[in-house]
Amino acid sequence: MACEYVYAEQQNVSLNTPVLFRDSIPCRKGYVYHLDGEGIFILRGIVNNQCANYAQYQVVFNGNLALPEGATVAPIAVAISVNGEPKQSSRAIFTPAAVGDFGNVTCTAIIKVPKGCCFNLAIESVAANTTDTPAPSIVVQDANLTVSRIA
Repeated sequence: MACEYVYAEQQNVSLNTPVLFRDSIPCRKGYVYHLDGEGIFILRGIVNNQCANYAQYQVVFNGNLALPEGATVAPIAVAISVNGEPKQSSRAIFTPAAVGDFGNVTCTAIIKVPKGCCFNLAIESVAANTTDTPAPSIVVQDANLTVSRIA
């Protein structure tokens, strides 16, 4: 089971807020819940084997990032966020040469949802590192998110 969500148009995404998506190939089995045009997904801990303790999902995000007009050139980043907490190992960083220059990034994570539980999932604009002041917003274009239930 794989679900795909996209948002091709440019969108301004503020720091620590989610990227928006529309259904492309939505989940029909009820494992992933998403409202069209929103940025929050719900991964459900539905298991097919009574002995299983969790459902396992592979999440892959791909998109183009840029700084909006008026911003100062600095590294920008997105990350997969689970229950409001960005997974630092999934952070994808891009440093544009100039404002408006787009660069492609990909981030991925394996997420285990305990049986009977639900986790919130989002792709968020995050600080690229702890030493620079993060951009207050970024531009995201051609956002593509694939959620695959792998166990």
